[in-house]
Amino acid sequence: MHKLLRRPPLSRPMLYDRDMPPAQTPLAAALERVGDRWSLLLIEALLEGPRRFGELSEGIAGLAPNILSERLKRLEAERIVRAVPYSERPPRFTYALTDEGLELASVLRLLADWGSRGSAQAEPMRHSACGTPVEARLWCPTCARSVDRPEADELRFV
Repeated sequence: MHKLLRRPPLSRPMLYDRDMPPAQTPLAAALERVGDRWSLLLIEALLEGPRRFGELSEGIAGLAPNILSERLKRLEAERIVRAVPYSERPPRFTYALTDEGLELASVLRLLADWGSRGSAQAEPMRHSACGTPVEARLWCPTCARSVDRPEADELRFV
């Protein structure tokens, strides 16, 4: 690979707000990595498959090219997006989600479903077989059962 097309790995997380203290909770750690609307919309667009810069720019309304470029670099540094060169002169890339980025799909579906419940324009996710809106459940693989309230209110991070 051409020397200019290689990007050095990031040694520490890229904070959106450098004045903020390091994350103290799991949610804060996640928000440090993908905590703005443009990053989440980029991840959603890349769930459909690899895209070029121009395709992403056209597909996400209101996203300025400089912000798109910065978010792609940040998501790549966080190992959520992978940039694959397809041209050396000028340097051009195709962007795709890494395995870690693909893990965000279910989180985005839950967030989108939550958003649809408070929106007159957005529809909730529906089961394709019967058309009923689906519900998310917490699942314990060891116990092989769903974890509901009040038990879910007592969940903790270990």
